[in-house]
Amino acid sequence: MYIELAILAAFVLCYSLVAGRIERSIISGPMVFVVVGFVLGPSVLGWLGKDMDGMGIRIFADITLAIVLFCDASNSNLSVLKSHINLPTRMLLYGLPGAIILGFTVGYLLFPDLSLFEIAALATMLAATDAALGKAVVSSPIVPAKLREGLNIESGLNDGICVPILFVFLALAAGSVAEGEVSELAVHFLVEELGIGLVVGLSVSFIGAHLIKWSYQKGWITEVWSQNIVLSLALASFAFAQELGGSGYIAAFSGGLLFGHLCQEHKHKLLLPTEGIGEIMALLTWLLFGALVIGKAFHEFTWTMLIYALLSLTIVRMLPIFLVLGKQGGNVPSKLFLGWFGPRGLASIVFVIIMLDRGLPGGEFIAMTVICTVFISLILHGMSAQPLAKWISKRAD
Repeated sequence: MYIELAILAAFVLCYSLVAGRIERSIISGPMVFVVVGFVLGPSVLGWLGKDMDGMGIRIFADITLAIVLFCDASNSNLSVLKSHINLPTRMLLYGLPGAIILGFTVGYLLFPDLSLFEIAALATMLAATDAALGKAVVSSPIVPAKLREGLNIESGLNDGICVPILFVFLALAAGSVAEGEVSELAVHFLVEELGIGLVVGLSVSFIGAHLIKWSYQKGWITEVWSQNIVLSLALASFAFAQELGGSGYIAAFSGGLLFGHLCQEHKHKLLLPTEGIGEIMALLTWLLFGALVIGKAFHEFTWTMLIYALLSLTIVRMLPIFLVLGKQGGNVPSKLFLGWFGPRGLASIVFVIIMLDRGLPGGEFIAMTVICTVFISLILHGMSAQPLAKWISKRAD
């Protein structure tokens, strides 16, 4: 245990010293951590990840995603978002279902051994984009604000929206619900996941923001303890929503939006420590992904998985987004940019672990397909973030 901790600490220290240089290159932090995780993991050196199981990765990824979502939402520019709200609205209401339907169609053609509901579950897992992996784009000042805010809102909400849809397909695939009960089950999941998530996230942040202001006025908040406020709010929003049967992702993101609005005066100072924690937790999740998942998965990848992964990252994602945006998305380069930057990452990994718990006949094959897609997305989106950010800064209207 201690040697693993020492290795992790030493590597994080080394990376921290050169993080700025790496972020200005075509090599992203997640790419570095996945490669190092693979080398340190059981497949090569065997120094890391011997005792970690799938549930451990899920918990770590869940908490990481909650922190990242809360911070990203808090940093949103609501004035820009109000002016261009049609952008994420169209992407979520029409583009997301379009991607699931097109992903299902491609899966139906490529994977004849999977059941229809298993293919639908696969398409849903890969429709959710990753807020953490797309951070290099949504935080880049050279990317036009309306595109940044559109991608930020979409990636923050689509994984929460995908959860109830995924649960319905998994229940059908496992045969635990009759087809006639689908609509009732879908409404139940949708209302429960989204409704409870929104209520919890907004309530926790509303109460928290007013307590923060009151304590500041009283002079009760110290410099040290103020650094824990945002982290506590993010985790409380996520955990309460999950415990009550709602979506912790929706709670974290909606709570972050409200917190950023209510605490504008102090939010940047309050957010900075938690953003640092979220960043390192995200990278450590990728390190675990490289150590425990990639090494075992490489020899199980098939050509059909690779083809599906590439189509999922391109046509399946980009075509629906391009079509539904219309004039709202701006010119052709802007719509292509919004379509391309839908990286798959932490949310898809969590969905895989949820799916594997259901014991589906095609579960292992689906898991390998998702892992293959996430791995390719990590490389392609990581390498293209900086060049395409510069490209769109000159071509967006």
